[in-house]
Amino acid sequence: MISIIVPCYNEKESIPYFVREINKVIDEMKVKFELIFVDDGSSDNSLELLKELSKEDKKVKYISFSRNFGKEAAMLAGLEASIGDYVAVMDVDLQDPPKYLIDMYEGIKEGYDCVGLRRVSRKGEPKLRSFFARCYYKLINKISDIEVVDGARDFRLMTRQMVNSILELREHNRYSKGIFSWVGYKVKYLEYKNVERVAGTTKWSFWKLFKYSIESIVGFSTVPLVLSAFFGILLLFISFVMFIILLFGQSSLFGLITLILFLSGSNFLFMGILGIYISKMHNELQNRPLYVVKEHNIK
Repeated sequence: MISIIVPCYNEKESIPYFVREINKVIDEMKVKFELIFVDDGSSDNSLELLKELSKEDKKVKYISFSRNFGKEAAMLAGLEASIGDYVAVMDVDLQDPPKYLIDMYEGIKEGYDCVGLRRVSRKGEPKLRSFFARCYYKLINKISDIEVVDGARDFRLMTRQMVNSILELREHNRYSKGIFSWVGYKVKYLEYKNVERVAGTTKWSFWKLFKYSIESIVGFSTVPLVLSAFFGILLLFISFVMFIILLFGQSSLFGLITLILFLSGSNFLFMGILGIYISKMHNELQNRPLYVVKEHNIK
């Protein structure tokens, strides 16, 4: 059996298109499937549509959250509910073309533990967003011990063994691309050109992506803390040099004010970095559930 995890948030327009395309693949592959749609607190009629689909098709299952907990929580809920020998995570907007499941399955049979999809172009995406995305991938790969492949999607087919390893990681501040990389295993990527949404609008604003990137860096690297300490030592040295200069009357009041502002700004910056790490520790210590299920049809 192959389990397909499909997070949904206000996707009533995309769901019918997705079901139509995934059924074409299912008919061609001749493998048993289960489709687990995770309704992430949608405010439209996504849940009602999923209920109707589940009545018409026994392989369609749904999990509905009590509110919007985010895509990471939705993916985790789907992985925990899945029972397939192989598990795939897909977006419902068809930016993850279902037809690639066939090649992914062939890759798994070749001996790979995971076969994923990687974009080699960002056609249709705003240029500024693409620029920052490339910068992010370069940064995260330089400062962390994991490799996050540029353009890699969450869309991937994994063995049950790999999924079980992922489920052992119970941190609250989840970054799935980092977790997929951290657990290791033999991975293969299929390259494809970017595909635009079939319907609806993206739920990922620039600000949400920025926050997500910060969380991923904090979750998989301590380099910002090391840089804070290094920069602190550098500032102490600069302050000492400026003190000597001021002591001998070789600087103006403007220079002193500039130095004070620079030191104060730097202090607040690195206090902020430290605060982010402490806040993540606080979240882990609270140990709240990552999501709350309101209703489902999974036996």
